Amino acid sequence: MSGHSGSVGVVLVAAGQGTRLRADQPKAFVRVAGLTLLEHAVSRAFQAADTAQVVVVAPASHLREAGALVSEHPRAQDVTVVAGGAERTQSVSAGLDALDDDVDIVLVHDAARCLAPPELFDRLVAAVRAGADAVVPGLAVADTVKQVDADGVVVATPERSSLRAVQTPQAFRRSVLASAHASGAEATDDAALVERLGGRVLVIDGDDLAFKVTTAGDLERADRILGP
Repeated sequence: MSGHSGSVGVVLVAAGQGTRLRADQPKAFVRVAGLTLLEHAVSRAFQAADTAQVVVVAPASHLREAGALVSEHPRAQDVTVVAGGAERTQSVSAGLDALDDDVDIVLVHDAARCLAPPELFDRLVAAVRAGADAVVPGLAVADTVKQVDADGVVVATPERSSLRAVQTPQAFRRSVLASAHASGAEATDDAALVERLGGRVLVIDGDDLAFKVTTAGDLERADRILGP
């Protein structure tokens, strides 16, 4: 694929095992409203205005299954499927390596947040194009948050107004994300890797639909939203 100068690539992490869902398969392959979480996530990624390529990072045990699922999509030629690693950071690195050379804005997304709307992708890309190195969506925190020590004793109560619950997709200038991953550090959140390098990460308004499917209750919520 060529001719997408300055194009947008999505690294879709689908390598989680989904133990809390008590499913007999990795979470991305659980079905809701007739399709897998992975298929829903791929469809929404391609509904965004500028997505040129999607790299699906699947468990090594389910590479063939992932390939079969995405082969049904109308833009299957723009999807690459690669095997993930033991940790999330390794999986994202594998996805980064599989992006086309001309992709310069990368969205890192979790298949488990399969209902994140295309409009959220578009707003994130626009913010990177406007000059940000890294942009993440976040929601204001409704609950008071306590920081505790190993014994469960409260050590701090952060000011709630300054806190955000961060979601995916997260958008990056590719060179910035590649540098962050080259550091070899591990994180559950790619923006945290950029922060550790001293990078400036912007938080924009997230979306309630970008919730993470983690429990059976989340699956029921997704089914209600997608239902007839």
